[in-house]
Amino acid sequence: MQHYDLMVVGGGPGGYVAAIRAAQLGFKTALVEKQHLGGVCLNWGCIPTKALLRGADIAQTIKEAEHFGFAIDNLSFDINKLVQHSRSVASKLSGGVAYLMKKNNIKVIDGTATVADKCRLDVSYDGSVTQYRADHIILATGGRARNLPNIKIDGDLVWGAREAMTPSRLPGSLLVIGGGAIGVEFASLYNDLGCDVTLVEAAERIVPAEDAEISQLAEKSFKQRGINVLTNTLVDEVEGAGEQSLASIAGPDGKQQQKFDQVILAVGIRGNIEGLGLENLGVTTENSFIVADPFGKTNLAGLYAIGDVAGAPWLAHKASHEAVICVENIAGVQGVKPLDKRRVPGCTYCRPQIASIGLTEAQAKAAGHSTNTGRFNIGANGKALAINEAEGLVKTVFDSNTGELLGAHMIGPEVTEQIQGFGIAQQLEATEQELSHTIFAHPTVSESMHESVLDSIGLSLHQ
Repeated sequence: MQHYDLMVVGGGPGGYVAAIRAAQLGFKTALVEKQHLGGVCLNWGCIPTKALLRGADIAQTIKEAEHFGFAIDNLSFDINKLVQHSRSVASKLSGGVAYLMKKNNIKVIDGTATVADKCRLDVSYDGSVTQYRADHIILATGGRARNLPNIKIDGDLVWGAREAMTPSRLPGSLLVIGGGAIGVEFASLYNDLGCDVTLVEAAERIVPAEDAEISQLAEKSFKQRGINVLTNTLVDEVEGAGEQSLASIAGPDGKQQQKFDQVILAVGIRGNIEGLGLENLGVTTENSFIVADPFGKTNLAGLYAIGDVAGAPWLAHKASHEAVICVENIAGVQGVKPLDKRRVPGCTYCRPQIASIGLTEAQAKAAGHSTNTGRFNIGANGKALAINEAEGLVKTVFDSNTGELLGAHMIGPEVTEQIQGFGIAQQLEATEQELSHTIFAHPTVSESMHESVLDSIGLSLHQ
């Protein structure tokens, strides 16, 4: 039976980073992956969707070309070429992960793993089973799209993310069920590519995890673009009706049935825990996710869980950060700090983009903080006006007693590239006074961040 110091199950952004860090720290390391290195994020999530959304950005730029003096004639669009670009990016990056495994002398084992006993993995591949022993086993098996009781992804009538990323045609009309990050990204993408989009969300607002003001602005923008946004609304059933889908939609105004060329289901994820053998070993799970402490430890000694399979937030960068924390804690590295989920930034790549970190204003007040809140309308920002994307808001929430940055919330052009500034500020424990004295380059959209901080202390200069 082969023995390793540490074995990782799952080659996504949590798993492969865990393997690399373990190898760097001198562990004899192996990684088990059943399909594609890079996981869902690299192959079917974060990266390929951004390649598609780049196409949507170009479509929007073409629509606005006349504003900048350009006339474009005889324009054509091939959805297959955009999908081909997306898939080629994913393939290239997956190959890059394979190179990193080889570079770090990490053994990649093809197959499906089961935790057969404490510190033992059985890996099935091509009809045979190989047993391995490891002092430490890290589970990073990720998650998959969640179905609804009466609506299930079938790849035909109802698409999941994979089908939505590889369409052979553009539907004339599209129903997106779920107004979280994934749902609004697909609604935005297909709207920009010319589809008639209806977005349904069961909660009272879309992107419900975001600050309420940001959600309201996102909904307003979507509606102005022609997206039909239905909140406080459920889709009870989707049936086939010829070449279309017939959806039963129940909202505040009652029930209606409506036909769509295509349906996308995006109502969250569930953890990939089936077949791991956890129930036989008494490993604690909850709502399809493995229960682990802030260092990734499960209730079974020697077994750890990180990334999506260990619960929210379901973000690649959270998984990678967890991976490093978990491995360094195993190795006894001094000064390892547990994961602070309040400092995990969230980014949604719809148009306009949404980004946030920390507590919303409502959460901060519910937690007992006395707050100073700053706001700056991106419509007053010179760079945003110059690029004709003067839509959005930067909102900052500080503790009025200590000056601590409790949260930052942004909607507007390229805010996903800017949110890290507030993340660094939180990590360095910068106060509102220190941020107010920071020099921001001009002209940049990021000046709106500075103005929001200034507004929190009553010193805003440009509004």
